[in-house]
Amino acid sequence: MINRDSNYPIDTLTPSEPKLVAVIDVGASSVRMQIAEIRVDGSIRKIESFSQGLSLGKDSFSKGLIEHNTIEDCVHLLSVYRAKLDEYGITDPEAIRVIATSGVNEASNSLAFKDRIFIATQFEIEDFDQSILHRVTYLGLLPYLKNQPQYFAKQSVVIEVGGGTTELLLLDKHDVSFAKTYRLGALRLRKQLEAYDAPLIKSRELMEAQIERFLEQFLRSVGEVAPKYLVSMGSDVRFAVQSIKQKSVVDQIVKLSTKELSKFADDVLKRSPESLVTKYHLSLPDAQSLGPSLLTHVMFAKALKVEKIAVANVNLRDGLIKEMTDNHQWTDSIQKQMVRSAMLLGRKYSFNETHATHVASLACQLFDQLEVLHQLPRRWRGLLEIGALLHEIGLYISSRSRHKHSMYLINNSEMFGIGEQELEMIAMIARYFRGAWPQPSHPPYAKLSRNNRVAISKLAAILRIAKSLDVTHRQSFSKFECKLAPGEMELFVDQSIDLSLEKLELKQTGSLFTSIFGRTPRLKSTRDEI
Repeated sequence: MINRDSNYPIDTLTPSEPKLVAVIDVGASSVRMQIAEIRVDGSIRKIESFSQGLSLGKDSFSKGLIEHNTIEDCVHLLSVYRAKLDEYGITDPEAIRVIATSGVNEASNSLAFKDRIFIATQFEIEDFDQSILHRVTYLGLLPYLKNQPQYFAKQSVVIEVGGGTTELLLLDKHDVSFAKTYRLGALRLRKQLEAYDAPLIKSRELMEAQIERFLEQFLRSVGEVAPKYLVSMGSDVRFAVQSIKQKSVVDQIVKLSTKELSKFADDVLKRSPESLVTKYHLSLPDAQSLGPSLLTHVMFAKALKVEKIAVANVNLRDGLIKEMTDNHQWTDSIQKQMVRSAMLLGRKYSFNETHATHVASLACQLFDQLEVLHQLPRRWRGLLEIGALLHEIGLYISSRSRHKHSMYLINNSEMFGIGEQELEMIAMIARYFRGAWPQPSHPPYAKLSRNNRVAISKLAAILRIAKSLDVTHRQSFSKFECKLAPGEMELFVDQSIDLSLEKLELKQTGSLFTSIFGRTPRLKSTRDEI
């Protein structure tokens, strides 16, 4: 039987018109679907939630692939979900998002699984890497950051223990200081125990050893931290709150002491999954993951020396719906976190921060003022800003071919909220700030779709203009006005300053802009009119 969850309102962005949407999360131990209405005022009304246990991770974590019978069980369940969406009239693919996590993505037959699902249900499962997961998680947390800031007043650690992975975010007030997904999951731990064929009394010791290994990795990465709360998003710890306090976690954070959770976890870990099914009326996959998940929470809480766990009713589907409210465009809050992460990366490679931030500002102004010319969605502005910030980090390796070194460093780095495909776009924008124009003979560029190739060329042309406007590295001006005329793009600086070097540089680097947009860039100042 499919379980239905309670509804509650969350604040969101403003959509263009009211619409029904749905998100489906194909997880390691269950498949969940959320149907919601995005209203004209930007609020989201949750209509109906569904959850059905299905241990995809049981196969992939123990055998390395998803078995045929499990695939067909998933096909049947998703066919039921498809029929439910048809009842609601949700048929537009743009109104439906389907993602899969580690239980699917780590399987050797992951692609065959996704193809089978598409053939049977027409559901196309998105590529969904850990950087996108962090971005979506942060989106889901935003209402709590705004409405219950006391839990995030200083440092806080956010944790979600899934079936195959554990996601950890370190927040400094509202800013993400660290984000990482570890191959530590409740169902994965359970499958490892089955491989050892250990008795129940020995199981806890083995799990603690595994959790301790990842806990040490996390602490080494973040250094000394002193969070007041461990903020948990997990369904298992929400179940613990309901069992201990006899209350549900809805739209307000509920506090649970580490001692209370530890005591409850001790009781759960003494029982077999089968006895938990009987006692708590859980599905077998939920019963199998409950003990390992709670033990992970307890060990992290104790290691961080927090006395209280703040339990929030946030899940992956909340963040996915939030992204859909603005046609997948990045919010100012998300862009701010991405830029912050890019700045940290730039400092790692000793970039010229003043110059980089100035070029990024000029590039964004060009993007805004030339919207009628480039006609790119606003999401590209975010990629341009980050590419401009990092365009010269290749100098860390060598001044020779620094644009290519920049592309290499960006492609092999991690930044908050930026997925692999987005990272590749940013790397190419930075690569073409100088040197050869984008060419079909360049492998990363050649494999892009035509729309993306055109977008990269447009943004590279804009970045070259922005770079030329600060060729002196003196930040001579920060504002300008773009005026379009037949065959020309005029940049007017309302200051009486000498722009001889900038004009010379613009003449040398503006040819890509002229080739792409059919307009020659010209730079003028008040001084020219005297």
